[in-house]
Amino acid sequence: MFEWLNELGPRLYAAFLEGGRWQLYLQGLLTTIELTVVALIVGVILGVVVAVVRTAHDQQRPGRRKNIFLGILNLICQIYTTVIRGTPMLVQILIWGFVIFASSRNKFMVGVVALGINSGAYVAEIVRGGLMSVDMGQSEAGRSLGLGYLDTMRFIVIPQAFKNILPSLGNEFITLFKDTSLVNTIGLAELTYRAARIAGNTFDYMPPYIGIAIMYLVVVIILTWLQGKMERRLRQSDRR
Repeated sequence: MFEWLNELGPRLYAAFLEGGRWQLYLQGLLTTIELTVVALIVGVILGVVVAVVRTAHDQQRPGRRKNIFLGILNLICQIYTTVIRGTPMLVQILIWGFVIFASSRNKFMVGVVALGINSGAYVAEIVRGGLMSVDMGQSEAGRSLGLGYLDTMRFIVIPQAFKNILPSLGNEFITLFKDTSLVNTIGLAELTYRAARIAGNTFDYMPPYIGIAIMYLVVVIILTWLQGKMERRLRQSDRR
């Protein structure tokens, strides 16, 4: 055991300190966080649009003539969510990186597109569930005040639905943060990619991979704490 401990010091030094390698981990972590935030923004925007289209289609009043344009958009949204949710994220990333954007050198952009579109499909179902959970009377009240469908969604329905979907959105953000490790397959220098390169240079895989596992865990714990704090504040505002 003491021999193992004596060997651990030089291994940790080679993995994290030699040649300033800790800076590579830090750069990779910052890239991972930046990628997560930008991809989530893309996913939320895309998800909200898809959710509003599908909700508008599902909430059309029975007996009235269906909106053909809305029906086509709803079909496109259904195909999108089915394909994205029905195929592995890794396969999607490989298609975006080596098929659709095979000639692109901007790996960050490719990662954002791949992760954002994947996240958008899941966010769409989360938001749609939240919109459907709001009583229909709220929408009718907005219409009675002279608001259009989009204004009713924007000012009345979506703010109420947000409180219901916040836990699920928080979980999606955490999942997306962890899934950024998959984009190392297309050569984006995020945290996992940096650890793999360092491990390949030192021929010692245990310290780098255990190290980044701890980094991921710490960030997830912080995100979970922030999510819980936000949920408590929303519950307090409801009581008031």
